[in-house]
Amino acid sequence: MKLAYYFPIFILAIIFSCTKPPNYPIEPVIEFERMSRNTMIQGDKNTDSIVVTISFTDGDGDLGSNDSIFDIFVKDTRFPDVPGANPIQYKMPFVPIQGVGNGISGEISILTYNSCCTYDSLFNPCDTMAYVVFPTDDLILEIFIKDRAGNESNRVLTDTIILDCKVN
Repeated sequence: MKLAYYFPIFILAIIFSCTKPPNYPIEPVIEFERMSRNTMIQGDKNTDSIVVTISFTDGDGDLGSNDSIFDIFVKDTRFPDVPGANPIQYKMPFVPIQGVGNGISGEISILTYNSCCTYDSLFNPCDTMAYVVFPTDDLILEIFIKDRAGNESNRVLTDTIILDCKVN
């Protein structure tokens, strides 16, 4: 009789111990989560910054690198096809592959520095005299990551960042 009493508990223990690891695609998938704030002072000397946080999943868990390969890319969308306006590149810490189920998920926080306000052809970027005509500039960042196999994630956009153009 005692065996019949403990048998259902034993079955539940087996069911919960055999859960499958997450089934993520092998390409990283990211989502924009949040920013520490939505305003910055313009400038070209890294005088102001915000923290952008994205979440990620990766089915084979091959994120980060021990060498000099960059794997996080942040692009200013105001310059979509301008030569030399390449994305700013960051390194993600190496994530070791562990066990049979290598699917991983988490968050990445990226410290991004200020940029210059851009104007029409009458003013140069970061020109504080243009503040009278252009008090603010809107900036949206595009972010993507790559894993060690070279698989590129989807691209996400941040919320609008407002640059205060009067200060440089």
